[in-house]
Amino acid sequence: MNGSPSVDDISRDLPGILGRFREGSTRAFSFGAEVPEAVVLTYDEFEDLGGEAKFDLGPSVLEPAQVASELPRQLTAVRAGASPTPLVWGEEGEPEAVVLSTSQYRFLRGDDEPPAGVVDDPTKRTYATEPLPDSRPFSLDEIAALIGPEAVQDLEDLRREDGPTSDRAEVRNRPGGEVRPGPAAPRG
Repeated sequence: MNGSPSVDDISRDLPGILGRFREGSTRAFSFGAEVPEAVVLTYDEFEDLGGEAKFDLGPSVLEPAQVASELPRQLTAVRAGASPTPLVWGEEGEPEAVVLSTSQYRFLRGDDEPPAGVVDDPTKRTYATEPLPDSRPFSLDEIAALIGPEAVQDLEDLRREDGPTSDRAEVRNRPGGEVRPGPAAPRG
């Protein structure tokens, strides 16, 4: 067992899940039988990731009791290799959460599918954040140039307004790692 909740666990706790989503005390998470098979996420996250444009949805928002009765059927379809319609649910007709397969969640986020045979929980995926071997820092001038001529002009205007570099506030390291700006030259 991977510690993920089962379908029965989710079915019994649907109102609690909505409460935790409303409080912001939980994020998208997976569940299934011994391996991640489906994901529960907030409707806001689903919407922010373009879910309404990526999936055909049912005609109505399901109530928690309806979701509890649909989950076994949905997971049976997922195990058979199907991509069932995501379940949009909430209380009083208000979309608050969505249940979809792990594959559908990866598609929603734009993630790759794992290699065959690899168990992957897409809600716990991490990504390498180290710079690439050929990475290098950019100067402010280079960034402005990438943005365009208007940004270059704005940067030049700011430099003209601020005066020479020696007039700018200095940043000094303080004991305990605190960083505070030094005194700034008066503006003329």
